[in-house]
Amino acid sequence: MVNVLFLSCFPHSVDRSAFKMTLILSYTVFPLIMNDLLPGTGNTIPLIYVFFSICLPLMVASLRQINPITNLLCGSADFSPVLHWIRVLTQFLGFLVSMAPMNKKSRASEIDLKTTTAVENIEDYEGPQEKNGPAVEDGAVQELKKGGKDLQDIHRQVNQGSEDWMQCCSLKVRPSKLLLIFISLLMHAQYSSTILNCSNPDTPSVLEALSPVFNLNAIRPVVNITTVTNVGLFLTVFGILGVDEKAQLLTTFLWPDIQWENEFTKWDPENCGTTRISISRTNLWVPDIVINEIMDENTAPKVPYAYLLSDGTVSDSQPIKAITSCKLDIYLFPFDIQNCTLSFNSYTLKSNALQLYLTETPERMTEYSKSRMATMGEWELIGIAAKKYTLTSTASGSYDEIRFYISLRRQAMLYVVNLLLPSCFLITVDLFSFILPPNDADRSSFKMTLILGYTVFLLMMNDLLPATGNAIPLINVFLSMCLAMMVASLLETIVITNFLCGSSNYSRAPRWIRVLFLKILGRLVCLLPKPRDRNDTVIQNPVTKVSSPVTEESKTLEQKGPLGEDKTLQELRSLGRVLQAVRLQVEQHLSKSLSTEEWIQIGLIIDRLLFILYIIFITVSFITIIIIWVVSYNAA
Repeated sequence: MVNVLFLSCFPHSVDRSAFKMTLILSYTVFPLIMNDLLPGTGNTIPLIYVFFSICLPLMVASLRQINPITNLLCGSADFSPVLHWIRVLTQFLGFLVSMAPMNKKSRASEIDLKTTTAVENIEDYEGPQEKNGPAVEDGAVQELKKGGKDLQDIHRQVNQGSEDWMQCCSLKVRPSKLLLIFISLLMHAQYSSTILNCSNPDTPSVLEALSPVFNLNAIRPVVNITTVTNVGLFLTVFGILGVDEKAQLLTTFLWPDIQWENEFTKWDPENCGTTRISISRTNLWVPDIVINEIMDENTAPKVPYAYLLSDGTVSDSQPIKAITSCKLDIYLFPFDIQNCTLSFNSYTLKSNALQLYLTETPERMTEYSKSRMATMGEWELIGIAAKKYTLTSTASGSYDEIRFYISLRRQAMLYVVNLLLPSCFLITVDLFSFILPPNDADRSSFKMTLILGYTVFLLMMNDLLPATGNAIPLINVFLSMCLAMMVASLLETIVITNFLCGSSNYSRAPRWIRVLFLKILGRLVCLLPKPRDRNDTVIQNPVTKVSSPVTEESKTLEQKGPLGEDKTLQELRSLGRVLQAVRLQVEQHLSKSLSTEEWIQIGLIIDRLLFILYIIFITVSFITIIIIWVVSYNAA
C-alpha cells in the first residue's frame, strides 16, 4: 500500500529507485519473520501464498519501470520521433487508465510561447508591408522571417517527440492503479477450498489424495484464518448409570455427535468413487470441546475413527462415561425430579474462531435418546432441553457455550412398596391398638413389640434412604413422625395404666386440670364424665352401732332377765351382727371415691385424644403422598 499510495504522489525529481529498493528489502524480511504463521502443504497452494507472490513481483516491476521513466524524462529530447503504432497504443492505454493525451498548447513552455508570439508579431508586421508591395520590404526583415519560420519548425518537431515520449512515461506510472484494483478484488474475493483429485475411483486413491492433508492436523482446517469454524452438536443420552445424592454426582453414558467442516478435505464423489470414508482421528484436526461439569476421567472405550464426507464435513462420535456434578434436590424423595446441566464449549478457541450450533432440535434428541436408552436403573429420562449462550471471557473476547438440561424422574414404585407401605401398615396396626380395653389387655407390651419391629425395619431399609446434608427429605420427616407417634402411644398407655391402677391413692385433681380435661377436652373428644347418683348407700363405719328393730327388741328382752331369753334367738342375733359388718366392709372396698373417678376419666380423655390425632396424622400423610406422586407425574 505504501508503494501504491505514496510513490505515485512523488515528483519525478525524487530518487524513487532508492525508496523502492528499501521497500522491497523490508518486504522480503517480513515473510521470513511471519513464515511460522503460514501453513505448510504440498497438496495445494494457499491463496495467501499467491497474494504474497504477486505483491513481490509487482514491487520489483515498479522498481524496474523507474529506469525507463528516468531515461525518458532525462533523454527524450535526443530520441527519434515516436512511431505511429506507439502513439496509437499510448492513446488506447491512456483511455483505459483515464488519462487523456496531453494538449500541446497547454504543455508549451514559456519560451515556446514567447517564440510563437514573436513569430506571430513578425507575421503581423509583414502583413502591412505586403500591402504596400515588395518594394517596401527590407532585406533584414526577410531574413528574420526565414529564421523565425525555421525556429518554429524545429520547436514543433522537438516538442512533438518530447510530448509523445512523456505521454508514454506517464502511462508507465499508471500500473500502481492496477495494483490497487487487484488488492481490492483480492480482499473481496470468496476463499474456496481446493478439490482433491483421485487417481482412481476407489478408497485407496481417496486416502492417497488425503495424505498431504494429514500433516495439517495441528491447525484449524480453514484456508483463510479469519473464517469461523462452525461446530454442530447432537447429544444422545444412552444410559443413566446412577445418582450419588451425598456427593451430588450424576453418572451417565453419552453419545455426543460433533460435526464441522474441513476445507482441505473435499473431493468429487464421481471422480473418487465414494461419498465418505473413515479416517483415524489422529490424522484430523478435532475441536477441543469439553464438558465443564465433568468430575472424573472418561472411562468409556475409545473410538479411533471419524467419518469424513466428500463435502469436507467431519462427523466424530466419541462415547463418554460422564461423571458430572449436579445440584440435586431430594426434598420430595422418592417422587423427585432432577434437572442436571451439561455445558459444552471450546476450551481454547473464542467465538471469532469457533461457533457452536445444534444440528437437531431438543425434541428430536429426547426422542432419539429414549429409543436408544440401554439402561436407566431407578431413573427415567423425561426430556432434554438445550440453549446457546455467548459468554464473556476473563480475557479479551467471548466464547460460545451450549447447555443441555437433562430432566430425570426417579422410579418411585420401589420405594413405595419397600418403604412407604410397610411404614403405613405398622402405623395402622398401632392405631387399632387403641381399641383394646386399657384395664383388661396389656397394651404396653404390644406397643413395645411394635416399636421394636419398626426400629429394625428402619435399620434394614436405611440403604434406600438418600444421604445428604443439603436438605432433609420429606420421607425422613414422615418416618420420624411415625416413630414419634408410636413412642407417644406407648407413653400414653403407661400413664393410663397408672391412672387405672393407682388413682385410689391420689388426691383430687387440681381445678385447672379438671377444667382443661373434663370440661374442654372431654367435650372436644365427646367423652363427658358420668353424673353421680345422689341415692347411693351411705357407707358407715363397721365399728359404729346401727340401730334396728331387732336390736331394740333384744335390749328389752335382756332387761327382762335370763328367764325369757331363748338360746336360738341369741345365736341368730350374733350372726346378723357379723354379716352386717362384712357387708359394710365389702361396700366400702368396692365403692369408688370421687377423686379416683376423676383421674380415670382424665386417662380415658387422653387416650381418646391421641387416637383422634393418630387418625388425622395417617389421613394427612396418605393424602400428601398421593398428591406429591400425582404432581410429579403430571410435571413430567
